[in-house]
Amino acid sequence: MTHITDHGPEPFLVNIETATLDNTDYRQTLWTGKNIQLTLMAIEPGDDIGLEVHPTHDQFIRIEQGVATVYTGKDKDNLTAWDAGADDALFVPAGTWHNLVNKGDDTLKLYTVYGPPDHLPGTVHHTKEDADSDPNEQSEA
Repeated sequence: MTHITDHGPEPFLVNIETATLDNTDYRQTLWTGKNIQLTLMAIEPGDDIGLEVHPTHDQFIRIEQGVATVYTGKDKDNLTAWDAGADDALFVPAGTWHNLVNKGDDTLKLYTVYGPPDHLPGTVHHTKEDADSDPNEQSEA
Protein backbone atom coordinates (compact mmCIF):
# COMPACT_ATOMS: atom_id res chain seq x y z
CA MET A 1 0.00 0.00 0.00
CA THR A 2 1.14 3.51 -0.67
CA HIS A 3 1.60 5.41 2.57
CA ILE A 4 -1.45 7.43 3.51
CA THR A 5 -0.66 10.91 4.79
CA ASP A 6 -2.18 12.17 8.04
CA HIS A 7 -4.91 14.47 6.67
CA GLY A 8 -5.77 16.28 9.89
CA PRO A 9 -6.85 18.72 10.97
CA GLU A 10 -8.57 19.54 7.66
CA PRO A 11 -11.99 18.02 6.88
CA PHE A 12 -11.44 14.58 5.34
CA LEU A 13 -13.76 11.97 3.83
CA VAL A 14 -12.56 8.36 3.58
CA ASN A 15 -13.94 4.88 3.07
CA ILE A 16 -12.63 3.67 6.43
CA GLU A 17 -13.17 -0.02 5.67
CA THR A 18 -11.12 0.15 2.47
CA ALA A 19 -8.38 2.23 4.09
CA THR A 20 -8.17 -0.21 7.01
CA LEU A 21 -8.10 -3.32 4.83
CA ASP A 22 -5.50 -1.78 2.47
CA ASN A 23 -3.18 -0.74 5.32
CA THR A 24 -0.04 -2.86 5.70
CA ASP A 25 1.68 -0.81 8.41
CA TYR A 26 1.56 -1.88 12.05
CA ARG A 27 0.42 1.66 12.89
CA GLN A 28 -0.22 4.85 10.97
CA THR A 29 -2.17 7.95 11.82
CA LEU A 30 -4.73 8.80 9.15
CA TRP A 31 -6.28 11.89 10.74
CA THR A 32 -5.23 13.95 13.75
CA GLY A 33 -7.36 16.78 15.07
CA LYS A 34 -7.42 18.81 18.25
CA ASN A 35 -9.65 16.36 20.16
CA ILE A 36 -9.54 13.01 18.33
CA GLN A 37 -7.19 10.91 16.20
CA LEU A 38 -7.84 8.09 13.73
CA THR A 39 -5.13 5.43 13.53
CA LEU A 40 -4.97 2.34 11.28
CA MET A 41 -3.30 -0.88 12.46
CA ALA A 42 -2.23 -4.17 10.87
CA ILE A 43 -1.20 -6.70 13.52
CA GLU A 44 0.56 -9.88 12.41
CA PRO A 45 -0.43 -13.33 13.75
CA GLY A 46 0.77 -13.77 17.33
CA ASP A 47 1.50 -10.03 17.76
CA ASP A 48 -0.47 -7.61 19.90
CA ILE A 49 -0.83 -3.92 20.66
CA GLY A 50 0.82 -4.45 24.05
CA LEU A 51 -0.81 -4.15 27.45
CA GLU A 52 -1.41 -0.44 28.04
CA VAL A 53 -3.54 2.10 29.85
CA HIS A 54 -4.38 5.66 28.83
CA PRO A 55 -5.19 7.61 32.02
CA THR A 56 -6.70 10.55 30.11
CA HIS A 57 -7.74 8.99 26.77
CA ASP A 58 -10.91 7.22 25.76
CA GLN A 59 -10.42 4.80 22.86
CA PHE A 60 -12.69 3.17 20.27
CA ILE A 61 -11.38 0.12 18.38
CA ARG A 62 -13.12 -1.48 15.38
CA ILE A 63 -11.90 -4.77 13.88
CA GLU A 64 -12.35 -5.06 10.12
CA GLN A 65 -10.50 -8.36 9.51
CA GLY A 66 -9.19 -11.22 11.60
CA VAL A 67 -9.72 -12.61 15.07
CA ALA A 68 -8.34 -11.43 18.38
CA THR A 69 -8.40 -12.02 22.08
CA VAL A 70 -9.25 -8.75 23.79
CA TYR A 71 -8.17 -8.13 27.38
CA THR A 72 -9.56 -5.31 29.55
CA GLY A 73 -9.64 -4.41 33.21
CA LYS A 74 -9.13 -1.74 35.84
CA ASP A 75 -6.16 -3.73 37.21
CA LYS A 76 -3.46 -5.01 34.84
CA ASP A 77 -3.20 -8.20 36.89
CA ASN A 78 -6.95 -8.96 36.74
CA LEU A 79 -8.13 -8.77 33.13
CA THR A 80 -11.25 -10.08 31.42
CA ALA A 81 -10.68 -11.87 28.09
CA TRP A 82 -13.09 -11.81 25.14
CA ASP A 83 -13.00 -13.30 21.66
CA ALA A 84 -13.47 -10.66 18.97
CA GLY A 85 -13.51 -10.58 15.18
CA ALA A 86 -14.51 -8.65 12.09
CA ASP A 87 -17.21 -6.04 12.70
CA ASP A 88 -16.69 -6.04 16.49
CA ALA A 89 -16.00 -2.76 18.27
CA LEU A 90 -14.42 -2.17 21.65
CA PHE A 91 -14.91 0.94 23.75
CA VAL A 92 -12.07 1.52 26.23
CA PRO A 93 -12.69 4.20 28.88
CA ALA A 94 -9.75 6.22 30.18
CA GLY A 95 -7.93 4.38 32.96
CA THR A 96 -8.75 0.89 31.63
CA TRP A 97 -5.90 -1.56 30.94
CA HIS A 98 -6.28 -3.23 27.55
CA ASN A 99 -4.59 -5.37 24.93
CA LEU A 100 -5.57 -7.06 21.66
CA VAL A 101 -3.72 -10.20 20.60
CA ASN A 102 -4.01 -11.52 17.05
CA LYS A 103 -4.97 -15.15 17.59
CA GLY A 104 -5.61 -15.94 13.93
CA ASP A 105 -3.52 -16.99 10.95
CA ASP A 106 -4.15 -13.76 9.02
CA THR A 107 -3.23 -10.14 9.68
CA LEU A 108 -5.59 -8.44 12.13
CA LYS A 109 -6.81 -5.19 10.55
CA LEU A 110 -8.38 -2.52 12.73
CA TYR A 111 -8.80 1.18 13.20
CA THR A 112 -8.86 3.06 16.45
CA VAL A 113 -10.06 6.50 17.47
CA TYR A 114 -8.36 8.17 20.43
CA GLY A 115 -9.78 11.14 22.27
CA PRO A 116 -7.59 13.16 22.70
CA PRO A 117 -4.91 12.16 20.14
CA ASP A 118 -2.35 9.62 21.41
CA HIS A 119 0.35 9.66 18.70
CA LEU A 120 2.23 12.45 16.97
CA PRO A 121 0.52 13.53 13.73
CA GLY A 122 1.98 11.63 10.78
CA THR A 123 3.17 8.69 12.88
CA VAL A 124 4.01 5.60 10.80
CA HIS A 125 5.36 2.37 12.28
CA HIS A 126 5.88 -0.25 9.60
CA THR A 127 6.31 -3.01 12.22
CA LYS A 128 5.61 -3.58 15.92
CA GLU A 129 9.37 -3.41 16.48
CA ASP A 130 9.39 0.09 14.94
CA ALA A 131 6.63 1.13 17.34
CA ASP A 132 8.36 -0.41 20.37
CA SER A 133 11.63 1.39 19.58
CA ASP A 134 10.09 4.82 18.81
CA PRO A 135 11.19 7.28 21.53
CA ASN A 136 8.06 9.37 20.85
CA GLU A 137 5.81 6.57 22.01
CA GLN A 138 5.08 6.93 25.70
CA SER A 139 4.48 3.52 27.23
CA GLU A 140 1.95 3.72 30.03
CA ALA A 141 2.20 0.05 30.93
